[in-house]
Amino acid sequence: MNQLDDAKKRYDETPIPEELSGRIQGAIEQFEGRKATSTRNNNGNGKRRYYKWGLGTAAAFLITFTAALNINTAFADEVHQIPVVGAIARVLTVSSYKKTVGDEKISVEVPGVEFIQNDTHGLSKQINEEIQEICSKYADESLERAQDYKQAFWDTGGTEAEWAEHKIEIKVWYEIKAQSDDYLSFVVRGTESWTSAYSQEKYYNIDLKSGKLLSLGDVLGEDYINKANESIISQMEEKSKEIGIPFFTPEEGGFESITDETKFYMKDNGNPVIVFDKYEIAPGAAGSVEFEIVR
Repeated sequence: MNQLDDAKKRYDETPIPEELSGRIQGAIEQFEGRKATSTRNNNGNGKRRYYKWGLGTAAAFLITFTAALNINTAFADEVHQIPVVGAIARVLTVSSYKKTVGDEKISVEVPGVEFIQNDTHGLSKQINEEIQEICSKYADESLERAQDYKQAFWDTGGTEAEWAEHKIEIKVWYEIKAQSDDYLSFVVRGTESWTSAYSQEKYYNIDLKSGKLLSLGDVLGEDYINKANESIISQMEEKSKEIGIPFFTPEEGGFESITDETKFYMKDNGNPVIVFDKYEIAPGAAGSVEFEIVR
């Protein structure tokens, strides 16, 4: 049995104190009251969404806890006093909101990382502060872009009827890519429904053994650039057939080599997946393109 399975087994066998159960129920009732108010204020669109983080029964536990953490300080204090058995790190939603500004709908879900066992020398604080800044900045700048777009639409003769067909939605959220005994890998995304030019992705890959951020060099070894390049080149022909779109040639600005800035995430099997943005190595119709590098 690996460490995460063992953690889940011990978690399932751990009784929840009656006092804490009462606090949870109170927090849920308070949350439901606020959610109903939010729903009325947002034309029925005030429901919150929470993502699973991957430990079976513990996933439902964290979803409930996350809602309570966002609205109840006393409950949050109680949660931090509960021992977490076997776990190394977890990702959970630390804040979540939806709002409408004029015609623009904004949905933001901000994740946070919490290390349970290892001393990471402030890494979690550093990551969480960066994520908070990324999410807030993207939402604010996206709203400005949407409002500029609307003004340009009016200035060029757009009509009310034509504008009514537009649905301007700004979304910031996160997705967990891998959570194993060795790695925690997730991505924070930002998208705007009316344009893909300003979409944003920030990947975080954490070595749970050392408590440090991973680089491609850490994963693939000293000759990681050549290893990755050879693997990508060997996959490109088949990948082009798979997506039905040819890649740009090097003369057209297509793929030549990865760099230290190349985006990647980890899979549970220990392989990194290199990610190229839309338009980076292929026409926009291909979207973002990924290559798994087998170690």
